[in-house]
Amino acid sequence: MDWLQTTFQDYFNKDGFIQEYLPFIAESRIAQAILLYLLGFFFAKIIMLFITRIQKHTTKRTSTPIDDHLFEKIKRPIEISILLLSFRLAFARLQIFSDQIPILDSVLLTLAIFYWLRFITNSSHFILHYLSGNNGRIKLIQKHTLPLFDNLAAIIFYGLGLYFVLIAWNINISAWIASAGILGLALSFAAKDTLANLFAGVFILADSPYKLGDYIVLDTGERGEVTHIGIRSTRILTRDDVEITVPNAIMGNTKITNETAGPHKKYRIRIQVSAAYGESVAKVRKALLDVAEQADNIEQQPSPRVRFRTFGDSGLNFELLVWVTEPVLRGRVSDSLNEAVYNKFIENEIEIPYPKRDVYLHQK
Repeated sequence: MDWLQTTFQDYFNKDGFIQEYLPFIAESRIAQAILLYLLGFFFAKIIMLFITRIQKHTTKRTSTPIDDHLFEKIKRPIEISILLLSFRLAFARLQIFSDQIPILDSVLLTLAIFYWLRFITNSSHFILHYLSGNNGRIKLIQKHTLPLFDNLAAIIFYGLGLYFVLIAWNINISAWIASAGILGLALSFAAKDTLANLFAGVFILADSPYKLGDYIVLDTGERGEVTHIGIRSTRILTRDDVEITVPNAIMGNTKITNETAGPHKKYRIRIQVSAAYGESVAKVRKALLDVAEQADNIEQQPSPRVRFRTFGDSGLNFELLVWVTEPVLRGRVSDSLNEAVYNKFIENEIEIPYPKRDVYLHQK
């Protein structure tokens, strides 16, 4: 800024065009200051027109609203920066309160930093919201992770803004940075479990092993619907209407069976039943398929099927395989199918075997 001020001073002081044709301006510092500010004002307007022209040609070629937003919001900080610079040159040209120039520089730089910081934070907020919406292609940035990245971006940008403001006021921040480093190290040890859950939550959201509404089964046996995926924990609502909260650090290191994942949400139910030796395999098959055809909440695609699995100790082991629309119906449909199979076997006089033991008594 000093070199620019010196250039203007040399230009006004030298003999030439201004002293010959504009003697009033050449002799009056107030007039020179006003001229400098007006030049800055008109230069700012020219830059705004130039940016608007580029905006019209550029935004037509893209479908994303990000460039429209950036062009529209960047005009204000550029205009303010030019006006602040022209005000600084005009004030310096007056050559009054020369000893206060450093303070004025700090004030003007602080104002410029404020406007640029507002532009950056506003733009980052807009971009993150756009990426988290339906048009976003980044899995890591979703609606439920938006507050995390939004707050993280705000902390980073406001921290940088504070850093530049301190520099503008010639404040030595070396000691502050060292203290912050020691404090951060202490906090990392004190909150290591919280940090572990935080990073695990970010990785879960990025990898997406499950999502809201999925039915999952943990290796510890808990089964339920995922109702909340937070940064610290995941909540599961069991079929007993009991909510289980599991820290993300555990969720990230455990085996999870997602019953809803796959090409569709359909869930296969297996009804295992035995028929006594001597019963017709075809008869048992037909009885089980009749049960599946008459049952409610059974999907016909894929169609129900019967499998003759093994020869058991007491009878022939069969398995009826049917599909339901979603895993939540497993208990209800299994109950109705078990009852229907039992009644069908009685109706068709198919014997369900049970363990039998022959006891021989030996008398001497």
